[in-house]
Amino acid sequence: MNKKSLYRIRLTIALVILLCAIAGITGVFYPVRIFDIQFMPLLQRVIANFSITALVLFLIICAVTFLYGRIYCSLICPFGILQEIIGSLKKFLTKMHSLEKWHLYSTGIILNSSVKYFISAILWGIFFGGTAIAVRYIEPYTVFGSAFTLTTCGIIVFVLVIAAVIFKDRFFCTNICPVGTILGLISKISLNKIYINKEECISCGMCEKNCPSECINSKEKTVDNETCIKCLKCLDVCPKGGINFGKIPEKIKFNLKRRRIIIASAAILLFGGMVKAGTVLKDRLVEKLKDVILPAGAGDKERFFNKCLNCNLCVENCPQKILVKSDNEYGAVHIDYSKGSCDYNCNKCSEVCPSGAIKKISLEEKQKTRIAMAMINGDKCAKCGQCYEVCPVHAIIKTDDNTPLLNASKCIGCGNCKKACHFGAIEIFAIKEQKTL
Repeated sequence: MNKKSLYRIRLTIALVILLCAIAGITGVFYPVRIFDIQFMPLLQRVIANFSITALVLFLIICAVTFLYGRIYCSLICPFGILQEIIGSLKKFLTKMHSLEKWHLYSTGIILNSSVKYFISAILWGIFFGGTAIAVRYIEPYTVFGSAFTLTTCGIIVFVLVIAAVIFKDRFFCTNICPVGTILGLISKISLNKIYINKEECISCGMCEKNCPSECINSKEKTVDNETCIKCLKCLDVCPKGGINFGKIPEKIKFNLKRRRIIIASAAILLFGGMVKAGTVLKDRLVEKLKDVILPAGAGDKERFFNKCLNCNLCVENCPQKILVKSDNEYGAVHIDYSKGSCDYNCNKCSEVCPSGAIKKISLEEKQKTRIAMAMINGDKCAKCGQCYEVCPVHAIIKTDDNTPLLNASKCIGCGNCKKACHFGAIEIFAIKEQKTL
């Protein structure tokens, strides 16, 4: 296959994935499990529920990275693909003479390449300590989801990352992203790499000029495959075919310098400290959480708070629109019955949640899961009979004088009775932990 075709094929697939991701995250339609193959949600699902499927998919991503490098970053990650599009648009605009000097000046901003290891050590340490609170604000999948669902924090981080693209292309991906750092370490020892054929290269600099991750040195004819996101653009722009993607002919010696040993040791120590900090933070964060009603499969408010990534995929895809975003009192998705009730024949939130915060349960299991508890105020009840007519599990029965009577052992807290009551006689209360009846 022509090397230039690889770039076009990769770009076409990436654009399709991006469009599907946008459609899914905005609730237009949910495509074929696009978010079930995202790095962070997969890892979260393995830890939260020890999903075998998620573990296999996660290992496949790692294996593909070991074989071909950071293909994930340029093909699967929607936030990465979006940055690539904006970066390409920027390059088009910088062709104008009025912007060219500004662009060259802006590329002078440099971040020490070792900083990303410490950023990752902090974020992953807190995450493995038991809470996703830190990664919510920087992990690419979560930022993409929260930004496109117009969450304030997501929009702020999104704007900052896009600003970084304007200055340094895929700066976020190569210097900050915790997922990119892990995949970069694997890519560093990948079997197939981008490399320059020194005999065919004419040192025109086209590959370096068009590289969004700035990993090519055309003068020394070297490529940093740790930061290379495998966009394959260099293959497309090289006029002489002097840059290749595959096994490097000459054997490269692995040189572990003293500086790298010190950085690695410091990052590992920091990671260990952050794991401990994460366990403490996990417990302290939930001490004053308000009681909330959560979707079936969430478990309890403490677990869900620390596992939910706040991507809002469930919020946008909820047919009844009763799921709401995090707020100042509860920092994760929850149910608001003032907006309606939970459809007895729907488990969409369980189907779409990619992280395992909402467990993937069948509709039958969902129908048997108690998520809250109803209570009838007899003083306000008009004995109209609407509540026991709409109760899907027949937890409300009527007595001889038409007074509704709640059988608490059957109630699942779906809110249908509250929605049907026009007299405000029914309230739905949160429970400590969800139970299967």
